[in-house]
Formats: sequence, C-alpha cells, structure tokens
Amino acid sequence: MRQTWRWFGPNDPVSIDDMLQAGVQGVVTALHHVPTGTVWTAQEITKRQNDLACMKDGTPSGLTWEVVESLPVSEAIKTQTGDWRSHIENWITSMRNLHAAGIRVICYNFMPVLDWTRTDLAWRRPTGARCMRFDLIDFAAFDIHILQRKGAADSFPDDIRDAANRRFAGMDDARREQLAGNVVFGLPGAAERLSMANVRDLLDSYAPVTDAVLRQNFHDFLEQVTPVAQELGMRLCCHPDDPPFPLLGLPRVMSTEADYAERLAAVDLPANGITLCSGSLGARHDNDLPGMMRRLGHRVHFLHLRNVRRDNDTIPASFFEDEHLGGQTDMVALIDAVLAEETRRRAEGREDAIIPMRPDHGQDILDDIGRGGQPGYPAIGRLKGLAELRGVEAALHHRGAAK
Repeated sequence: MRQTWRWFGPNDPVSIDDMLQAGVQGVVTALHHVPTGTVWTAQEITKRQNDLACMKDGTPSGLTWEVVESLPVSEAIKTQTGDWRSHIENWITSMRNLHAAGIRVICYNFMPVLDWTRTDLAWRRPTGARCMRFDLIDFAAFDIHILQRKGAADSFPDDIRDAANRRFAGMDDARREQLAGNVVFGLPGAAERLSMANVRDLLDSYAPVTDAVLRQNFHDFLEQVTPVAQELGMRLCCHPDDPPFPLLGLPRVMSTEADYAERLAAVDLPANGITLCSGSLGARHDNDLPGMMRRLGHRVHFLHLRNVRRDNDTIPASFFEDEHLGGQTDMVALIDAVLAEETRRRAEGREDAIIPMRPDHGQDILDDIGRGGQPGYPAIGRLKGLAELRGVEAALHHRGAAK
C-alpha cells in the first residue's frame, strides 16, 4: 500500500514537517477554498503543489500531491437543477488540469447535502482520548427538536423518538447549541456556520429527488465524466455515504456493496472506481469489508483505513471512531485482502498495482488534545494508526515471504 496523509493546506495545524516525521510517502489534499462548481485552474493546482514541496525551513520535502480528496460534486449536479450542466463541464476541465499537473486519482462523493455527520466531535474515551461519535438518540433530538424538520418524528422508531424527547428535555442551551454545531460541521459551508433555516432550505431543494432519481442523476454524471477519465488514464473513486444509512429524509445511494456494484455496472470502465472506506462502510453490520475488497478489489483505487464500534447491529446504529486495530472491522483480514489484490495487479502488469492508502481519522491523544486540528485529523492519533497499519502490512508480507 502507498502510505499517504490527508492535508488541509497551509492553515492545517498538522504541518508538512509533521507528515514527514510520520513517515508518509505522499499527500492527499484539495483546493478547499475554490467554490464548488467552478474550475480548479492550473495556477491554483500548481500553487498547492508548491505549498507542500518544502518544509518550514525551506528544505525540499520530497512529498507530492498524489490523490485529490475531494473534487466536489455540486448539489446542482446531484439534483440536476440550475447550472448543473456547466458544473459538470467545469468538473471535467478541473480533471484535465489535474491530469496535466501529474495527478491521477480523484476521490469524490455523491452524498446529498451531508458530507459526513457526527453528533460529537470530541467524545471522551475511558483513556482520556477523544474521538468522533454518532449518537442516534442525539441525532434524533437534533432532527426533531432543533432542526424541526417536517416529518422528522416519523423517521425514527418509537423507542428512539421517545428517548430523543427525553434527551432533548435534559439538555441545557449550551449543549443544544453544541449539538447543532457538531451536526452542521459536516454540511457544505460549515465554516460559515449555516443556520437551521439554511439547512432546511438545502433539504427542501431535494424534495423531488427520490432514491431512484438520485441514482439516475449519478449515472448521468458518470456517463459524462468517466469516458474522459478513461481517456486520460485517471482513476475516479467514489467515497461511501458517511454514515451509510438515510438521514434527514435524504436518499442514500453509496452505502452497501450492492450500491457499489450497481454504480460500477452503470458505467463499466476501469476509471469508474471505489474509495473503500472501512470506517464509513463499517458503520453497518451487514457490510463485509474483507469480502468487499476480495470481490470489488479490481476497481478499488483508494483506501481509507479506520475502524468504528457500533453500539448494536441495528440500521441505523450509534457508533464511535475506535482505534485502527480496535472496532468491529477485522483490519488484519482487510489488509490481507488488499495485499492479495496488489499481488494480482502486479501479475497483470497494472500501473496501479500499489493502492494509495491513508490512515483515516484517528483519536486525539497526547498533544493532539487542545491543538485545535480538523476533527478526526489529529497528528499523533493518525501517526499511531499509521504505525499500526504499517505493522500489520509488514507482518503479512513477512508471513508471505516465509511460506
């Protein structure tokens, strides 16, 4: 596996120097400041490449931008409203500009409104570490009582709704505000702190978009962008829904193995691929991550390796972000399946035999606590996760060499 690291740009508290000391081999980043739907220009791409080329003292870092995460797909494209056609053209132009800059892998998602959802961004563990958590009762309390979405109460089973009513009644104003902020953090424009009215407007824009409509709109998008990617030698890899079940009455189309199989078959070209995120997919008990890697591995272009622990096996379920070798996904079996796929690719002579991987998320530990980094992206917590994943890979290679 190619060991990469997500970086949020020059303002990221985790620096290029930190990445190098963690031992990473490449960088995953994006032009977060460029408005969604507009073109990523050659100048902006080059500027970001230059940003990561040097350490603080000017010494060359030797690191390069290897994976884009993410080139955003606008809400207009997902709903096929407004300037959606020009947004697709801009997406293709951005892809061409990235190709010209030497970048070959683009991660993106097709989640409506929500990029990711958590109810707690710094949930305390018994060790004192902090992690992100999705609590279904807290989320129901937000949906029903804070957002006051029409029909929200009917979206939850009776026991969850009743528990949410009690939970909300016991919250003070500060906790209610914190909960709303945590959920909104995963929405587009979160840095500007969207109001509940803004969120309701975004949800209203999806009123005509059923599950079937979103799937068709996704296929329309793939039919336009994938042939260009195939011609260029680019690899597109869709990230799964996070979490992988419906929220806020919105459709979800990338939550299971069947969803991925359907999207891959819709435009059956090698460029149309998968970001296999073991954390997002692992929030459902019926997603078999090692099996998915074995069955769909030929189209996996990017790996997010993290682990979650569910409170139970209902769908949806509450969960928290566990240690990389904790949680309920068998990470050793998953990495074993990844290495088997890489061996198969080398035998075929594929240029992409080595799959880029990043240690996704991590718990805040030691000096991460109080650093003020991006939620889920601490320096030391990810370093610990990367070391554990690297150790598993080394042990599996050693086992294979000894046979």
